[in-house]
Amino acid sequence: MSAHPYLRAYMAGIVLPTGFLMVVFAFFCVARFGYKIDLPIERVIVFPLALVPNLWGIWNMLYVSLHSHRRLPLGLHGAVLPVLLIPLSLFIARALGFAIPGFFPAALSVTLPVVLVVYYLTWKYFVGFFNELLGVA
Repeated sequence: MSAHPYLRAYMAGIVLPTGFLMVVFAFFCVARFGYKIDLPIERVIVFPLALVPNLWGIWNMLYVSLHSHRRLPLGLHGAVLPVLLIPLSLFIARALGFAIPGFFPAALSVTLPVVLVVYYLTWKYFVGFFNELLGVA
């Protein structure tokens, strides 16, 4: 199965974040419309729904294209992605006029190591599984 390796890599990369974000979106829709909880979901869900799965797919395509030139493990490659996603999301939030809470830098310093570990494990096991399933890696 050697036809279209980058398309298969893209598809393997978007599976997990797309499914996860759909579950999160469904939860927020039930909370907002079913239980009348005031959550301005439409203001914050656009970035994750539109960009995150696509960036995961492109990141996996990059992994496949660089596979012959480097020996970086898939988990480590995936753990680099939040280092790009966090500044990108902050840039977009500021460009759109969203207020960044003052506690954000302190919270980021505590949660960033956890996020890196979660991304490492997610890419190593889940994206690696989908890559093997689609014959990419």
